[in-house]
Order: sequence, then C-alpha cells, then structure tokens
Amino acid sequence: MRSLLFAPGDTPRKLDKALDSGADALILDLEDSVAPTAKAEARATTAAFLKRVRGEAGRPRLYVRVNAFDTGLTDDDLAAVMPEAPDGIVLPKAAGGPDVGRLSVALAVHEAEIGLPDGVTRILPIVTETARAVFALDSLPGSSPRLAGLTWGAEDLSADIGAETNRDGSGAWTGPFRLARDLMLLAATAAQVDAVDTVYAGFRDLDGLARECREARRDGFVAKMAIHPAQVAVINAAFTPSDEDLARARAVVAAFAANPGTGVVGIDGQMLDRPHLLRAERLLARVGRG
Repeated sequence: MRSLLFAPGDTPRKLDKALDSGADALILDLEDSVAPTAKAEARATTAAFLKRVRGEAGRPRLYVRVNAFDTGLTDDDLAAVMPEAPDGIVLPKAAGGPDVGRLSVALAVHEAEIGLPDGVTRILPIVTETARAVFALDSLPGSSPRLAGLTWGAEDLSADIGAETNRDGSGAWTGPFRLARDLMLLAATAAQVDAVDTVYAGFRDLDGLARECREARRDGFVAKMAIHPAQVAVINAAFTPSDEDLARARAVVAAFAANPGTGVVGIDGQMLDRPHLLRAERLLARVGRG
C-alpha cells in the first residue's frame, strides 16, 4: 500500500468518491469525522458500503477506523462492520502492544462467529496520539501477527501535551512531533512492518504534500495517509519505485545470490554490503505484495 485515504463513514457520496480516487486502501472512518450523534448511522452506512463493494474486482483494500477503546464505542463499531469482512481495522490512540493485543482478541472472536479464517483481519494502529502511547512504542514488536503496519498522528498528540502548534513557520514538524514520528518509524522497523506517514492537512497544497512525501520516503516510510482524493495521485507517485530503483534492487539481490557467503559485492564501481541487500529485498517484497 502506498496511499490510504480517509472517508467519512456516514456519507455515502464521499465513500463512493473515495472508491474512485485511485487509493490503494480506504479508511472508512467511524471516529473523528463522524459527530457523536451520527455514530449509529455511520456504522450502518459503512457496513452497507463494505457489503456492496467488497466483492468488486480491483477494489482498494478496505479498512475501518473504529473509535478508541476509552470511548466505550469500539465493541459496537466492530459488531457493526465485522460481519461485512473489512480487510483491516485502524485503531486510534493505541497505547502500545496491549491495545493491539486486545483488538486482536476481539477480532478473533468476530472471525470465529462469522466463519472468517483466523487472523485474516489486519490491524493498523495509530501509535503516537498520546504521550502514554509514545512511551509504549517498544511494546509493539511481537504484539500481534495481524499488524499490517504502524502509523502516527500529530493532532491528538498536540491536544494531549498542550502544544500551541505542531509545525513551525516553515511547515516543518516541531521537536515533539518530529520525535514521535521518528520513534514510530523505528518501532515499525523493530516490528518488521510497514511505516505509514501521517496525513498532510493542507489538501490544496499539493507541492507541500509532494515535498513531505519525498522526505518521508527518504527516511524509510513506504506509504502515507490522505484526507482528500486530490492527494492520492501525488502520494502514489512519490511512493511508487521507479524502474531504475527496481532494476537496481534486482541487481543487488542477484549479485549476492551469485556470491553466496560473501559480505560485500561490487556493482557499478560501488562496494555494497548486507544492509544494501536487506534494503533491496524489502523493496522487491513490497512491490510483490502490491
């Protein structure tokens, strides 16, 4: 997955528009984009959308962002959408491995009740939305085989720590948020799952989005969330490996395969070691997964 587009779970028109956006995954939202009085309506609308489109060929992956555990709404969210077999659940305000494990157990029960294979529903937790969650990042590796990746968020963290802003005058993340981003990236690496960058709120500023995508890819992120369909093409372009990238990765893998047991190989006048092989293998595996 390169692009994951949020769509309000209570608005059929926006769900249909998201479906045609070209996003690799949709995040059907029952949380922040839905008013407290519209939660029941959003569950019904989202379940109906899942039922209608899940069998379509070539559809994007379908994730549902449920409400956080501390709201008391999570169980009702899952009860409404799991019968329609979403591909995954996005868990907001996830405080480390214990919350991921708790969701995994709940999903296993629902899968058993509706006849889905155990473990088929993936989990994408948002793992930096509270200070407590940031301190729990080291509990994520090994927390569940359902982990599809990790992602992070800045807006809720701003509120939690009382920050006046999360970006400086140039648009760059300020210190606490850059720290949360970087720690999440390291946690994803430790858990051996994909690192997904957070949203870019300026949905009309496509140049700024492109710049942030390039920086995220440079640092090791492989995908980015979006809040508007217009952002999807920019994100997909940024996180799609070029033919040159793929050819280089295949050459690195082939060179090491031709020299088993060696720690260093030479390609085009450069000496490459095992970390280069690992990077190339990850790139090819990601492309292979789609």
